[in-house]
Amino acid sequence: MDALAAIHQRASISKVKAAPLPRALVEELLSAAVQAPNHHKVRPWRFVVLSGAARQRLGAVMAESLRQRKPETPPEGLQAEAAKALRAPLVIAVGVDLPSEPKVVEIENICAAAAAAENLLLAAQALGLAAMWRTGPGASDPAVKAFLGLSPDQPLIAFIYIGYPEFELPPPERPGFADRTTWME
Repeated sequence: MDALAAIHQRASISKVKAAPLPRALVEELLSAAVQAPNHHKVRPWRFVVLSGAARQRLGAVMAESLRQRKPETPPEGLQAEAAKALRAPLVIAVGVDLPSEPKVVEIENICAAAAAAENLLLAAQALGLAAMWRTGPGASDPAVKAFLGLSPDQPLIAFIYIGYPEFELPPPERPGFADRTTWME
């Protein structure tokens, strides 16, 4: 699949098979991700790849995070929160390094990591995989970040859920660019 086809056909797909993805395939996705542009070549992205029981541990941390934020949450709500980490056989969390030099600007690092996440989504599309980018309140929780090896002040911008699609979706219809574009000459 060429790049333009992947861009126009990419869709967020949540229904995936339970089958695990081979490590070589995951490495191909990560290799595509790190081709993203990044100012000053600081490579500010951090990927945490979770599969198997690691997803259950992430779910437990996310459920505890919810319980801390909202103690009134009933047990079934906590179970639903824990189950989010099991939506797909593979979850890739995307964190962002904070600038370590004066010339590096935080928003540029965040944008570079977001570009890497989009590259990953496009690579998944091109390889016939289903993927979905999510965040939610857990992405800003210090305990969730600590579980993933991130510091409390590091942005956690994505949980990307990836698997083999249960069914094929038609390309999504999206609005055009005209109403969001100003032409200046």
